[in-house]
Amino acid sequence: MPTQTVDLPLAESVRTAGSNSSRNAPRYRAIEQLAVGDEVMRDLVERGKRLIDRGIPILILGETGTGKEYLSRALHEYSERRRAAWVAVNCASIPESLAESELFGYCKGAFSGALPGGMKGKVQQADGGTLFLDEIGDMPFALQTRLLRVLSEREVIPLGAMRPVPVDVQLICATHQDLKTLIADGRFREDLYYRIAGGVLRLPALRDRADRRRVIMDMIAAELAVDEADERMIAPAALQRMLAYPWPGNLRQMHAVIRYSCAVMDGGRIEVRDLPEELMQFQAANLGHTGHAANVRPIVPQADAAAALAHPARQSGEALRDERTRVIDALIGSRWNISAASRQLGMCRASLYRKLRQLDIPHVRDQAMPAYAVA
Repeated sequence: MPTQTVDLPLAESVRTAGSNSSRNAPRYRAIEQLAVGDEVMRDLVERGKRLIDRGIPILILGETGTGKEYLSRALHEYSERRRAAWVAVNCASIPESLAESELFGYCKGAFSGALPGGMKGKVQQADGGTLFLDEIGDMPFALQTRLLRVLSEREVIPLGAMRPVPVDVQLICATHQDLKTLIADGRFREDLYYRIAGGVLRLPALRDRADRRRVIMDMIAAELAVDEADERMIAPAALQRMLAYPWPGNLRQMHAVIRYSCAVMDGGRIEVRDLPEELMQFQAANLGHTGHAANVRPIVPQADAAAALAHPARQSGEALRDERTRVIDALIGSRWNISAASRQLGMCRASLYRKLRQLDIPHVRDQAMPAYAVA
């Protein structure tokens, strides 16, 4: 199938198709260009291309920052629905009290404060196109029941409406959580899981991809606005350090690092001194290899991580103390900048706020002392 070429996304912001472009807006590539140089990614992309026009709901899994939203957009641009809207909803960022009206819309006079003419929900906005539900694992349980009906009946009933409205959407969902663990804990509907997981695509972590060098060079080229990056634009020692680093925040963290390094470099190429703090402090056992560093904590499997988040009391006291220390170190190192700390820890801001509550770490503004001291 012929594809419509767009640029690779290198930033997070665009949520619907047709947004105005700017320097900081995501730039996309055609789907074939997302997987050059990595066999796992090539297989995943080919499977996605076979699924997207079959009317099968797609579930994209992967760690935070691996590019789930970007793959969703690329699949939409490849599909027969590419001339229609691509509408994205982050299920973790919508307040539970507003989630129903945001997703399903409402009619005139449906509730106090409603817009005079009512509002189309995200599902109706995506009619004829693609609906992308990001962080589906964070969707409120009550809303899952309504979504299941919409998917089953292919129609939506806005708040205050007397009749259902038919909708035709290609559904793509994404999450970094283990949905089967959430099902076992009673926090996600099993019947909804089987409805949305028609075709599962699991994105590899950046540390496991064979094309890290190419990804680094492509990001540098995009940031410096050149057609192709020359390896003379980055010092060998800096490049080797980036190749060896385990990238807990994956592509999102790498993009932030490259933007920072390109901004502060002096002399036309990125040196080791231009790398941000987390890479400057990183000491791999052997920077000539790209394995895990001795001082980097191993990545917890998703199922174990989800269980730990859901039931922190099940973790051993020692494990909780270690995790608490790691979170506090990241916060102090970033001077309590939640965005920077969440990137360093490889999680989103909402997940970090939940982690602070679970580990009983008060925000610095709520503390009597200016800096948090570990007991």
